[in-house]
Amino acid sequence: MTKYLHSMIRVSDPDATVGFFKLLGLEETRRMESEKGRFTLIFLAGPGQKDVAEVELTYNWPPEDGSPAEEYSGGRNFGHLAYRVDNIYDTCQRLMDAGVTINRPPRDGHMAFVKTPDGISIELLQDGHLEPQEPWASMENTGSW
Repeated sequence: MTKYLHSMIRVSDPDATVGFFKLLGLEETRRMESEKGRFTLIFLAGPGQKDVAEVELTYNWPPEDGSPAEEYSGGRNFGHLAYRVDNIYDTCQRLMDAGVTINRPPRDGHMAFVKTPDGISIELLQDGHLEPQEPWASMENTGSW
């Protein structure tokens, strides 16, 4: 038997990334720090999803010599994470109000894309179907998604 555990993404600013996922309704379920390995693991999940469908944020600490931390541009070719939401318009508005760019607006009332502070694509999918609404229906794409 195989059981899905989590997806992992590397992050450069744990606080900013945790804040981003909180806007989506995820909460921190646990955190582990390794002094020897010089990394922090932060697990997040939606309500009732602990140990079922989590995302692991991996933060590699900067080297002790003070040089910059290793960079993981483009999410190391990671595709995207997807989350089903109760109301895609409300979710996108909450993200926009917090300064998040809606890269692919929910013009169809069904799907949108945004990015984490580290550029990881997040797909938002409407639970059920909503009729197209303004300003979303006529909003253009911004950047890549």
